[in-house]
Amino acid sequence: MEITRSRQATVRGPADWFTGDVWIDPIAANVPPSRMQALSVHFTPAARTAWHTHPLGQVIHVIEGVGRAQRRGGPVEEIRAGDTVRFEPGEEHWHGAAPENFMTHLAMQEADGEGYAAHWLEHVTDDDYSG
Repeated sequence: MEITRSRQATVRGPADWFTGDVWIDPIAANVPPSRMQALSVHFTPAARTAWHTHPLGQVIHVIEGVGRAQRRGGPVEEIRAGDTVRFEPGEEHWHGAAPENFMTHLAMQEADGEGYAAHWLEHVTDDDYSG
């Protein structure tokens, strides 16, 4: 068994990728030959990702709070602690906290052969966020 203790500090989510205050704690890096990465992502009320895709898909598991998620063209859905959401490879989507709640989720995805785990698109508008 190998135990790894993270030496990486919590980082603020980049403004190009998020609206609002978001904090990221790396859990597992994609150390070759693995391509898997896992992050704990902490969203303040109404904070959210930009629209994005994952070349090999993504699974998020809500650890605490209440949030929202949407697939492009679909309804805005409420997500809560204990919920697991799977996004298909290449599926455009966003996720984040509900307007009056914090939300933390584990984000798990694999990097593609070029090392990319996500492709970022435009920010989610307030109208999209409100559904």
